[in-house]
Amino acid sequence: MSREALVFYSPVDSSAAWREALTAELPDLDFRVDPEVGDPADIRYALVWLPPRGFFARFPNLQLVTNLGAGVDALLGRDDLVPVRFSRLNDPGMTAMMTSYVVFAVTRYARDIPVFERAKRRGVWDYVHPRPLADIKVAVLGLGELGAPAARALAGMGYTVTGWSRSPKDIPGVASETGREGLERVLADNEIIVSLLPLTPDLRGILGAREFARMPKGAKFINASRGAVVDEAALIGALRSGQVAEATLDVFETEPLPPDHPFWTLDNVLITPHLASITVPKLAARDVAQSIRRMRQGLAPLHEVDPARGY
Repeated sequence: MSREALVFYSPVDSSAAWREALTAELPDLDFRVDPEVGDPADIRYALVWLPPRGFFARFPNLQLVTNLGAGVDALLGRDDLVPVRFSRLNDPGMTAMMTSYVVFAVTRYARDIPVFERAKRRGVWDYVHPRPLADIKVAVLGLGELGAPAARALAGMGYTVTGWSRSPKDIPGVASETGREGLERVLADNEIIVSLLPLTPDLRGILGAREFARMPKGAKFINASRGAVVDEAALIGALRSGQVAEATLDVFETEPLPPDHPFWTLDNVLITPHLASITVPKLAARDVAQSIRRMRQGLAPLHEVDPARGY
């Protein structure tokens, strides 16, 4: 006799770790790992990261898709999904990892570490006098469930932090800006710009030539959100001209980043392979299980995503 089942797919996450964590929360749920899905009609839930095109078309009774990450842009607008509910993960481990990445990237620039990395390669003792952190102005674009904790942590370290988001936020120690005029002020007034923006239709390509030109000459740019919020050609131009002095990039329009991409040739770009924040199954499984329990009761899942807004 078949049981209500969940299908798991991810090219990078451990199915064994997720099976153990989710089975501990929901022993009655049949955990199946693609492609060993059994009877596709049993599948009610999907836990996925970057499933291939056509993946969902096999499951006629699918009710809930949970994305193994904070952003669900890759799941929206697909032609293989019947109307289902979407949820995203909100796990404290993922938040802590993102905060640690942002703190690392900001502090690397604030303490002039790229200068010393280049000096070491030349065999030169190159002293740069450190500045007080309060003198270093940092902007965090996107104050959602990942951006707000990162901004709060930076402010707690003593940086002067301003955030930009769709709606005003009240975060101790963080100034809040909204709207197009607010974005222009934030870009112009801060020397380190961090993007933690969700990829929604109105934010796609929002950081282009005009926006990089608004930044102070020699600004540092960090993107740990989605590659497509940035016009990559415009960023490359800004990096080559020195308008943007340095960039730390964890996300790209095309992933993996093609070997012939210009970013690889730029000495002022640090590239990491989309690992700023990953899910921690033992922590995140609680929310996934609770969403399934709620769906069984006819309620909305936790952290439900509005497809029209994209978050």
